[in-house]
Amino acid sequence: MKTVRRERENAFTLVELLLVVTIIGILAGAVLVNIGGQTEKAKITRAKSDISTIETALNLYEIQIGQYPTTDQGLQALIEDPGGVEGWNKPFLNKKNFRDPWGNDYRYRIPGSQGINFDLYSTGPDGQEGTDDDIGNWEKESA
Repeated sequence: MKTVRRERENAFTLVELLLVVTIIGILAGAVLVNIGGQTEKAKITRAKSDISTIETALNLYEIQIGQYPTTDQGLQALIEDPGGVEGWNKPFLNKKNFRDPWGNDYRYRIPGSQGINFDLYSTGPDGQEGTDDDIGNWEKESA
């Protein structure tokens, strides 16, 4: 009598597949927990960078024109001739709008209320002015 030998097929069992899917799920969950707060930190960093860039353009405006734009002229004076301003001949920024990472307009006020020439700020994640999450040109990095 001839013995028939069954060769084992090269395949994964259902238990092995479930084990791999479970391990991948656990790892994915751990990664999401670790990067969850990074999005908000990235938005804050971008807002600080935007404020620094706009502040530089405002300082260039002041050097070329002799004064900062008025509060009424606003940040638009950096990209469009506000009219009646001697010496304005080209945009100081290529930016078309001045929105923070949360979709709110950056705020500009002259004279500044923080002991500097002007206030330039974002109302932060909550969109409310005067709260602890406001990000402005008066903030300095702590050492």
